[in-house]
Amino acid sequence: MSEQDRFKGQIIKHTLYNISAFTIIFLIFGILVFFLVRNITFSSVDLTLKESANLYLETENSIQGLSDYFFETRGVGKEEFESSINAIRDYVLARKITNPKVIVIIRDKNKNVLNEEDLGRSYHEYLTQLNFNDKLLNKIYNIRINNTYNYRSINLELYPDTDNTRYVQLLINVDSENELVAHYFDIITVAILSGITMSIVASYILSKKTLVPIADTLKKQMEFVQNASHELRTPLTIIQAKQELLLEEPDAKIIDKSEEIMLTLNETKRLTKLTKDLMTLARADENKIKLKKEKTDIDELIEGLAKPYIEMAELAEKKINLNLQYNEEVSIDASKIYQVLVILLDNAIKYTEKGDTIEILTYSKDGKFTLEVRDTGIGISDEAITHIFDRFYREDKARNRETGGSGLGLSIADVIVKAHNGTIKASHNKPKGTIFTIKLPK
Repeated sequence: MSEQDRFKGQIIKHTLYNISAFTIIFLIFGILVFFLVRNITFSSVDLTLKESANLYLETENSIQGLSDYFFETRGVGKEEFESSINAIRDYVLARKITNPKVIVIIRDKNKNVLNEEDLGRSYHEYLTQLNFNDKLLNKIYNIRINNTYNYRSINLELYPDTDNTRYVQLLINVDSENELVAHYFDIITVAILSGITMSIVASYILSKKTLVPIADTLKKQMEFVQNASHELRTPLTIIQAKQELLLEEPDAKIIDKSEEIMLTLNETKRLTKLTKDLMTLARADENKIKLKKEKTDIDELIEGLAKPYIEMAELAEKKINLNLQYNEEVSIDASKIYQVLVILLDNAIKYTEKGDTIEILTYSKDGKFTLEVRDTGIGISDEAITHIFDRFYREDKARNRETGGSGLGLSIADVIVKAHNGTIKASHNKPKGTIFTIKLPK
């Protein structure tokens, strides 16, 4: 399976994960909102039923008090009282509720309707379908009549355990509320489906955007390992070959093999430097570069560093000019910045020819220390200037290998400058050459 196929597979996998997550979130949110709206919609109906039920409980207490009054204080006979009080009770019960939304049905002990005439003709045909369950007392529940009309209801039992037990059934029509909840359910369903559809598109885009930098990082890591292996193999191969040649002539004198020994030593030094550079980059990847910052006269640091390079340039018929105008101290790790300056000057000397000039400038700009290393050398192509700080990148690999470069110097310079919260960039020097510009906070 190719890298592209694996990348597509990862995108599909992450897209499915995201879709699943979004779907669950939309479903949970939709269900919560639906039940919240449903409860709010029916809450006013339920409140009305409960308030009406409380009125009947108050009526029961008042009539019971009236009964006690007649029995105990007025000496009214039981039979005479009950015949009158039952009629009063049923009359009061039937007319206790004045809210036109509430339908009152009164039943006797045997569940027979006592106020059928008060209900009117429109309710007569539905009374037979209106089931009454005396087990559902003081609880609000739903009733559906003729598979068309919907009601919320509550049942009360008054004067229990007597021959005059009354059951009061309170109903409120909730067809409009049910229709509203049904429409809202449709709206929620459409919203969830639309959200899931949009999440599919969003998940694919997000997965692709998320995995692209990861894929780039993995690609760069693989290239880094391959390039590092190649760079390490070259000096090791040379060292091995030269050592094998020495073993073929064990009696030879050192002076006779000094060239092979010198070459082995040079490759060993190169291998040591390469290993050190790789360790520096590895620490940078783990954010383990430790800086020991202290106030430093950076102009003085550059001037001291440049002296041997000025002599080297003169021997190569090149010229290095210093234009140090910063004249302030900067909080830096002097040894690390020194390393950056060495890298830049080494490159400047390598990629300039006889008669070329290298100029080092320092000045303050936008409240920051600014360093420029300008040269009039062979320059850098437009394509290379965008990759110049990439690891192991070399525009002319043959030339770099001859001069001992591994393509890590500018990468290390970039890492060190960024560790100082600074920036480094390369640009073209008109009419020819290259400018490296470093900016550091004070």
